[in-house]
Amino acid sequence: MSAPKPSADERPVIAVVGPTGSGKSDLGVALALELGGEVINADSMQFYRGMDIGTAKITGAERRGVPHHLLDIMDVTEEASVSAFQAQARELISGIRARGRYPVLVGGSGLYVRAALDVLEFPGTDPAVRAGIEAELEARGLPALQDRLRDVDPVSAERISDARRVVRALEVVELTGRPFSSFMPVREYVSPAVQIGLGVERPVLHERLARRVDRMVDEGLLEEVRRLEPAGLRTGRTASRALGYAQFLAVLDGKSSVPEAAAATVVATRQFARRQLTWFRADPRITWLEHNDPRLLARAAAAVREGRPPSILDK
Repeated sequence: MSAPKPSADERPVIAVVGPTGSGKSDLGVALALELGGEVINADSMQFYRGMDIGTAKITGAERRGVPHHLLDIMDVTEEASVSAFQAQARELISGIRARGRYPVLVGGSGLYVRAALDVLEFPGTDPAVRAGIEAELEARGLPALQDRLRDVDPVSAERISDARRVVRALEVVELTGRPFSSFMPVREYVSPAVQIGLGVERPVLHERLARRVDRMVDEGLLEEVRRLEPAGLRTGRTASRALGYAQFLAVLDGKSSVPEAAAATVVATRQFARRQLTWFRADPRITWLEHNDPRLLARAAAAVREGRPPSILDK
């Protein structure tokens, strides 16, 4: 006898995570089709309209009729916000569940995934307070601000060292009276969730990423960057940091050739993938499956249906 279907409130969020180039988008679509779901994008660079080739954004045909949310929602001049994403994602999750479907969260932006799934509170911000701390940074230097942070929040002082985050930590203390470290995420789901990680052996991943960058160049990444540059790509605080875009802006500036930009993009993408793996491997709740497992979809779907890791299912 098959298990009864979970009620709308009990349907877990299915999060498909892992390094860039591992096949998350395809598995997300396949799971949505298999189980009856809708995809929520959790790749911060895919929020941007027009940034299609360089972000490997899933095409309309590749979506196979599955509704996709939070794609193409921002101009390149806008700054992405984890707190704004959290509110949007959780509203979408509630709506998808209310429709009797599974929310399928897909992306490799680790903090965004945590923001959607976990107990995570975002303190507010105040431009005037931040400006005052930045002025102090300019006048006294970073070591003085680090000493000040050490007095009020020694935990954060041990963890962070770059100026932007030190300023943010001090701003939070001034605004809330609480240490910045008290807002750190905890591994506690706000509602039922199943996380599936896609693993790829490092040499294979490196080869896949190199091929992907070559394909982006062939598909017109330089032309995409040329089109986005007058729209404000350089000034966008988030968009301008996207892999490949900074490298190909250098081509427009005459500071790099296309082969040099492509090679630099491959290196940067490999480094990013390594950071992603470090982030996701630290979460013991993620069940890892091999990207090329012939039973990948069956195992992932079973994990959702049974609420237990695929690794303990019968092979």
